[in-house]
Order: sequence, then C-alpha cells, then structure tokens
Amino acid sequence: MAAPMVQGSSGGCALLVVQGVRCGVWRGWRTASTACRHARDTGSLLWEGVVGLEVHAQINSASKLFSSSQVKFAAPPNSTVSFFDASLPGTLPTLNKRCIEAAVMTGLALNCTINKKSLFDRKHYFYADLPAGYQITQQRLPIAVNGLLTYRYPTGKKLNDMVTKCVRIKQIQLEQDSGKSLHDDSRRQTLIDLNRAGIGLMEVVMEPDMTCGEEAAAAVRELQLILQSLGTSLANMSDYEMKRQIEILNSGGVILNETRAFDYKLGATIPMRDKEGKQDYRFMPEPNLPPLILYDTKTLPNNVDANQVINIDLIKEMLPELPSVTRERLVDEYGILPEHSFVLVNEDGLKDYFETVVRMTRVDPKKIIGWVIKDLLGYLRQENLTIKQSMITPASLAELVTLLENRVISSSAAQQVFQELCKGVKRTPTQIVKEKNLGLLDRRQLEDICQKIVDEHNVEVAAIRQGNLKVLNKLIGLVQKASKGRTDPALVKTILEEKVLS
Repeated sequence: MAAPMVQGSSGGCALLVVQGVRCGVWRGWRTASTACRHARDTGSLLWEGVVGLEVHAQINSASKLFSSSQVKFAAPPNSTVSFFDASLPGTLPTLNKRCIEAAVMTGLALNCTINKKSLFDRKHYFYADLPAGYQITQQRLPIAVNGLLTYRYPTGKKLNDMVTKCVRIKQIQLEQDSGKSLHDDSRRQTLIDLNRAGIGLMEVVMEPDMTCGEEAAAAVRELQLILQSLGTSLANMSDYEMKRQIEILNSGGVILNETRAFDYKLGATIPMRDKEGKQDYRFMPEPNLPPLILYDTKTLPNNVDANQVINIDLIKEMLPELPSVTRERLVDEYGILPEHSFVLVNEDGLKDYFETVVRMTRVDPKKIIGWVIKDLLGYLRQENLTIKQSMITPASLAELVTLLENRVISSSAAQQVFQELCKGVKRTPTQIVKEKNLGLLDRRQLEDICQKIVDEHNVEVAAIRQGNLKVLNKLIGLVQKASKGRTDPALVKTILEEKVLS
C-alpha cells in the first residue's frame, strides 16, 4: 500500500484511494546510523526511509454518518442522497450511533485510549463533489488516541524469516466522505455523484515509525484483518497504487502528492486533487454538533437510557478474537509453526479452509498444514485464484489426506490425485484412485517387483553388499518407477534390504 520513498523529499502526504480503504502515505528520508536492508546509499550519506500512514476506512454501516441515507455500493447515481448530504439550506446533521460504536471498537482493538469527550470540526476546501464546501471531521479532540499496532512482515525468502514490529497510532477520528466526480473528457464535462457523500469514515493516523513499503504494506494488512474481524469495516483492499508508483519511479518519474480515486471499471487509481501545495483548511468547531460524550460502567448515570448512550465497557466485552490471538490459538491448538499460522490468518479464507479440513478428518493437523499452504495455496497463486474459487473443496482434501494416512495410496499417488482435483474433475479422491488404479500394491506384488529389480542389477547389488548402502536408493527409485508410485518407500527399502543383505 505504501508509496516508495523519494530521495530528497522532506515529507508529504499522498492520499491513496482503494476499495473501501484509503491510505495517505507520509514519506521522506532520515540519515541512517547503521546499514539496513531498506537503507539507500546516495554516495556521501546513507539514508533510511520514513513512512507514516493515514488510513481512511469506510465504516460498515447501513446508513451514513450524519443522515439516514442508505449506504449501497453501485447504486444508481444520486439515488441515496438526503437533503443534508446535498447540503440544502436548513438541514442539520444527526449522528449515527453505529458509526460511533464502530470507531470505539476499532480504537479498543488498536490499544487506544477512548476519549469520553470528543469534538467535531469543519475542514474547509472547495471542490465540486463537496457541496457544503467543508467536511465534518475531528481535528481538535478525536474519539481515540495513543494506540499501538503490532505487525509482522517477511525479511527473506524463507517463510520463517519474519520480523515483528510496532507502529504507534496517533489517533482515530470520525469524518464524513465526499462525493464522487466523474470526468467526461470527450464532452468536456464533469458529472457529480453524491451517493458517497456523507458516508462514515474512520481515519486511522499512524506515526512515521516505518522505514519501507514492505513494513507499511504489512501494517495496513494487519489493520485490514483487524477491521474485518471486528466487522467495523469491510476493508476490501487492492494494491493497485503501489504498482503504479513503482512503474513511475522505474521510468525515472516523480510521485506527486495528490488525492486519487479508484476506478472500478479501469481497475486503477485516477487523479482527483493536487496536494503539492500547503493546504489551508481553515478548521473551525462544528456549530451544529455538540461534544460527543461517551461513558463507561462507572460513569454511566442512573437516569439515562442505556440504549441511547455509548458504554465503552460493553463494547470492550463484545470484542471478537483478534488476528494476533487467532495466530496464537492456531499454534497452541494444532501444534503448527508460528509462520504457518501467520499465512493461514493473512490469506483470505485460508484459516477457515484449514480448520474445516481438520474437522473432517482424524489426520494430524501438522500433516494437513503442508497440503494447505504448500500444495493448495501454491496452486491457487499459480492460477491467480482465491480460496473461494478453488476447485478443491475442504471435503476433497480431507478425503485425500485420509487415504494417504490410512496407507491406501502413496505420497506420489496422492500428488497425482491432487493434480486431478485441480483440473476440476467431478469425482472424489477415492473414485480417482480406483479409476487410475493408484492404490498401494500388496506385499506379494511388491516383493515380485523388488525381486525383478534385484535380478536385473547385479552390479548395484554387489556394491551394496560391499558396504555402499547409498546405492540402495537407486534400487528404491527403480522399484518406485516400475510400480508407478504405488508403493510405500519405507516398505520397499525393507524388502530390498531383506533380499540384498540377508
């Protein structure tokens, strides 16, 4: 998600817009005291990148932040716009309780202090998709402050080469979204769609504690997982902007500070507003909204309807299992490695797939994890598919690993069955094994094949009898080839040793 660093930049904010989440990237350089992976040698000085983020997450709510207008993706233009959203004279904002609860829950999950009193402000700027000429936000006293986000990211090619780091959360504030401008160059006109105007956003402001794009991407991914587990934002996010900026830098271009919108038809971001110059937003207190007052169990007045106020303690009790806790649980419950639990949680739908397979078979989860991460995920990435698009259902994989565990098929035969399943065949693993005659040979059949191999390879047999036991691996391979993988290598080794060494 993060923009690559630009040498000589003293810092700036480029607002990146993606599906459901926007990331403003604060970027610059600082002198590095020691060489590190992400430091860059410019000749006389060694520089280290400085990255901070402003993440705008759309709140998962049925209605907008200050009006009852419906929040509906891909609705006809200007079909979900109230009088307030269109800034008609005399209309007043009404605060959405669901949006407040979402911000509080997100703040608690990010280890923030929840302010029991917060204020709303007007942020002025003029653009066609902002009919009021200002945006309601929280500049002076936001709803949550001083949090911490812990994340992990890979530093090498191996899966276990991971680094754990933290980024400070400066604040989380509520604010309303603007509308959408549609530029028609052929007709030289701009059309305005106000469906998005007034949708509730949570702006999560991170301190510049990161040093590279990899760290920023890992931090945003962890935040995305937290938001999705909470249900406070759908956080549907794609990495189009990073690719665009890398291409610009590779061609010798310069990344501009600007606000960009995501075009769903093009599958890319498009420029909206220039942000190179200093912004004077002329902040002022929002006169139509009183201070937002929250309570906890101790401060909740006796004469107040509990359904009409926000109780921080009650929201804290409703917090679901967060991604970091899920990773620890997977390790403790199934005995898998921490790096495996990291992949399961970070890949959309992979954890649920794995646990479904585990529930459907008695095979050791540590044996299942390899099939899920190495084989299944490798196949999906190769074909550019999601877990939901997988040709291999959890039931099919559970049946396959059960056949292997019960010694009905060999490991090589299991791979053959897996490849058939990848093709989308409408047959079960058991049916594939039967049709392709992939079942393990019985001992009598195996002994016949082994005897034939021994009889045909006198030189190798002599070498083994003279103490060169490594040659035995060649005979094992020949037996495997002759049997088309329908053997247990350990049993083959035992039979060959009996025939050659006894």
